[in-house]
Amino acid sequence: MNAYSRSALSLLALAAVAAIVHAADTPAPAAPRAIATIAGMPPVVDPNNLYSETSGPEHVSPALKDDLVRVYVPNLRGNSVSVIDPAQMKVVDTFKVGQAPQHVVVGYDLRTLWAANNAERSANGSLTPIDPRTGKPGKAIPVDDPYNMYFTPDGKSAIVVAEARHRLDFRDPKTMAMQYSIDAPKCGGINHADFSIDGKTAFFTCEFDGSIAKIDLVERKVAAYLVLPMPSTRLKDKFVAAGGPTTEVCTSRKGMPQDIRFSPDGKKLYVADMEADGVHVVDAASFKETSFITTGVAAHGLYPSRDGRKLYIANRGSHRIHGPRHGPGSVTVLDFATDKIVANWPVPGGGSPDMGNVTADGKYLWLSGRYDDVVYRFDTASGAVQQVAVGQEPHGLTVWPQPGRYSLGHTGNLR
Repeated sequence: MNAYSRSALSLLALAAVAAIVHAADTPAPAAPRAIATIAGMPPVVDPNNLYSETSGPEHVSPALKDDLVRVYVPNLRGNSVSVIDPAQMKVVDTFKVGQAPQHVVVGYDLRTLWAANNAERSANGSLTPIDPRTGKPGKAIPVDDPYNMYFTPDGKSAIVVAEARHRLDFRDPKTMAMQYSIDAPKCGGINHADFSIDGKTAFFTCEFDGSIAKIDLVERKVAAYLVLPMPSTRLKDKFVAAGGPTTEVCTSRKGMPQDIRFSPDGKKLYVADMEADGVHVVDAASFKETSFITTGVAAHGLYPSRDGRKLYIANRGSHRIHGPRHGPGSVTVLDFATDKIVANWPVPGGGSPDMGNVTADGKYLWLSGRYDDVVYRFDTASGAVQQVAVGQEPHGLTVWPQPGRYSLGHTGNLR
C-alpha cells in the first residue's frame, strides 16, 4: 500500500470516529409537546394536528356502525329537514321541525343530531333531536334563540348561541336545562366558533360588528375582542369581462365574519369574511391578525380536509339578506402549510355554497346552496359538482357519519 492510500484510509477512519462522537453528542429529537388540557377533555393525541382523530373512516367510532349514511339539510324557510341518501343522490325523507332551522348540529357524544330552530328571533325557538340510527326526529325542546350550538370540550355543557341576545347560554348537553350564560354585549351577530387545542378558550365571530370574541371557558367570561381590519381592495361582485379588472376598492368599513377554524397545529385561526371576500389569518396566542387571503366573493364556510392538509372555503357569492352584493359562488382550496391557494372550484351558473362538511372518506364536500334551494356535492379530487334539489333556503347541513371521538358542535367540528 502506498503512502497516498494509507493517508486516505487514515482520513476515513478519523471521519468515522468524528461521526460517532458527533452522534453521541447530538441530543435526541424533542418529544412532541404535551398539551395541558381543560379538566375532563379527551387528551390531545397529536399536538401538531388537532384533526388527527378525524382523518378518515378508520376513525369512525364503532358506536356509529348502525347509523344511516345520510345528509341532513335544514330548510330555513321550509321549517323542515331534508334527508338525502348520498348513494342514490336524492331526498329520501323530509320532516317538519320548528321555525326557521338554521343548522343541524352534531351532539357531543355523537348519538344525537340537533336541528337548531331559530324562530326568526321570536320566543318560539327550539331544538329538535334527530336519531342518526333511524334518521327520524324526536320531540322538540323549547330553547331561547338557538341560532347555532356548540359543546364545551369537556362535554359538560351545550353552548346555545343566542345570536339576537348577544349571549352564550350554557345548557345540559342532553336535557338542555339552563346552567349559566355569558353575555357578549360587543359581539353583534355572535354565531360561529372554534376551540383552542387545550380546550380552555373559545373564539366566536361577531358578524355584525366585524370582530371576534375570545371566550375564557375557565373563568366564564369574555377575555377580549378583536376588530378585523378590512383589506384595501376586494373582488368585484358582478360579471367581469375577459381581461378586465377583477378587484375594486373596498368601501366597507367593517367586515362580516362567518365561520372560523383553527390550523392543524392550533396556532392560527382562519376567519371567513363575507364583506372582505377572503379569510383573515389570526395568531391565536397574540390575538392579532397576521395576514389576509382573498378567496372568492362572500367567503363563508370553512372545512378542513380529512388529511388535515387543506382548508375548503365556501364562497357564497351572495348575501342578499344583508346587502346587495352578488357574485359567482365557488369553493377555494387553501394549503395549510403555505397559506397558498391551490385550487378554485366554481359552481356552474353561479350558485350560493354555504355550510356543510366533508364525507368520512374525504372524497366529497357537501354544501348547502343557500339561495338556490339545492345542495352541492363537490368531488375533492377534481372539483366536479353535482346537485340535489331540497327545500326552501337550505342552510347548515350535516354529513353523517363522521370520524372523531367527540363533537364540538356546529355541522360537525369533531376531534
